[in-house]
Formats: sequence, C-alpha cells, structure tokens
Amino acid sequence: MSDYKEFESKMKKTCDALTAQLATIRAGRANASVLDQIEVDYYGSPTPIQQVASVAAPDPRSLVIQPWDASVLKGIEKAILASDLGINPQNDGRVIRLVFPPLTEERRRELAKQTKKYGEESKVAIRNIRRDAIEKFKKKQKASEITEDDYKIAEKDIQKLTDDYIKEIDRIAEKKEKELTEI
Repeated sequence: MSDYKEFESKMKKTCDALTAQLATIRAGRANASVLDQIEVDYYGSPTPIQQVASVAAPDPRSLVIQPWDASVLKGIEKAILASDLGINPQNDGRVIRLVFPPLTEERRRELAKQTKKYGEESKVAIRNIRRDAIEKFKKKQKASEITEDDYKIAEKDIQKLTDDYIKEIDRIAEKKEKELTEI
C-alpha cells in the first residue's frame, strides 16, 4: 500500500540520522566526520569546517586541516578547542594537526554506552512513527474509509516495517560498538 511509503521514509531517515550521529563518535582512528558538528565563525556566520578548509588524513591517527583562507586558522583552532572532541589542535601557522591518541578502556566503555543510548533514542523514534501510522489507520477505519480487515492488515504490515527498522538500528549500533572495542 502506498500509505506506508510516508512512514517507511521517516523510519529510513531515522536510521540515516543515527548513522550520521555515530560517525561523529571518535573510535581512535582519524576520521574527518568527527568535525561535521563543529562550526567556525567565518566573517560573522557559523560555517562548517569542511566549507572553509580541506581535511586530510595523512595517517590513521591524525587529521590535517588546511584552511583556504589563512585568516580563519585561529577560528578553526578555537572551534575545535570549544568542541567536545577532546583533542588539542596543533597550529603551525599554516595548517592545524589533530593527533588522535589511542582510546583508553574506560573511554571505550563510555563511547559504547553513548552508542547504545543513541540506538535506543532511534528505536523510540521508530516506535513513535509506528504509533502515528497505526493512529492514522485507526482514524481511517473509524471514518469508514477502510474495513476492519484492512486495518488489521495495515497494523500487521506497519509492525513488520517497525521490526525491520529496529533490527537495522541494532545492526548499525552493534557495528559501531564493535569498531570501538576492536581497536
């Protein structure tokens, strides 16, 4: 039924949002996506680092940020220090280097907990989408737009969709947890 498309789309967006959120968790390897949430004050407006500089990973444990405009170098450094990244930027006057130290066991456990929390929040979002979908079909049934049998079928289909997306969220979160514990 095409009525499910809207809800399936919302569930897919929830999974995509979780993937993006987990990409910002640093797993001991240098990954440019940890900078995605950091914005630099660039001529008075907050701008993502990737829009004012090139970011490269010369080796697995470091990132090099080279601004296209040298005047923004200090701003990038300030933004990184103000973020919750937990890494001190090294500014040599032309580029900023970020060296990622190996994660401690305690920090790994914290990040794994954070990953679980994000996964649970995403599952709640999926369940809320399911509730909204079922309410929509219940209203249609009460308004005699669909039969009770159609309602039961819709309810079953939406539950299957929900179960599939919850499994996908578990898979995404487990993959990130495994990445955190295997380093």
